[in-house]
Amino acid sequence: METGQTTYTPLADEAFLGLGAEQIAYVRPIDLEDGKHAVGIFSADGKPMAAAASIELAQALVRQHDLEPALVH
Repeated sequence: METGQTTYTPLADEAFLGLGAEQIAYVRPIDLEDGKHAVGIFSADGKPMAAAASIELAQALVRQHDLEPALVH
């Protein structure tokens, strides 16, 4: 290996899913069962946590729980 090169070891699926679990919540538009539109809030591993009426409210809810919102389309 040449000087300055780095080798990387792939993360196991479980480790990859856990990245950001304590810092990030994902926010994206969703359709509710009654056909209404909302903004879903999901944990870093994809589990639904909550829904809000607007992106602003969703971001405020996430920050209120000491997480950083990440927008996903």
